[in-house]
Amino acid sequence: MDILVLSDSHGAVAPMVRAVELTRPDLILHLGDCWRDGEQLRARFPDIPLEQVPGNCDLRPGEPAERLLVLEGKRILLCHGHTYGVKTSLLAAGFAAEEQQLDLFLFGHTHRPLVDRRGRTLFLNPGSIGRSPRPSYATVTIRDGQLDGRTWWLT
Repeated sequence: MDILVLSDSHGAVAPMVRAVELTRPDLILHLGDCWRDGEQLRARFPDIPLEQVPGNCDLRPGEPAERLLVLEGKRILLCHGHTYGVKTSLLAAGFAAEEQQLDLFLFGHTHRPLVDRRGRTLFLNPGSIGRSPRPSYATVTIRDGQLDGRTWWLT
């Protein structure tokens, strides 16, 4: 399974479209900051499933701040990251990952790409696909029971 991970689009849909065209994913995950961008991407690519969570700039009180997905046996948490204080440290995220036995902790918010394995959990931040001097995104691959994540600069 090939997954495209986007975050912090802040109204910039065109770079997200480009990332979809480059990666041709089986699933798209949007980690917030701007919910409507995810909706526009869903309308543009209706055949690709899309899951999203709201960010700190999204006014979506009816939506959960995080989602737990189980894909091919891997436990994956989607969140924007602000509720875990990821701009300061990954300490709270690490405790959540251990408590929930996560294989993958996905977050945004910092606008800085990150791939970091701590124990069984891969922590991945795609950076910002939106209004950034260097838009970035991430891909996650799950094959033969193995999970791999990588960040990319949009070219």
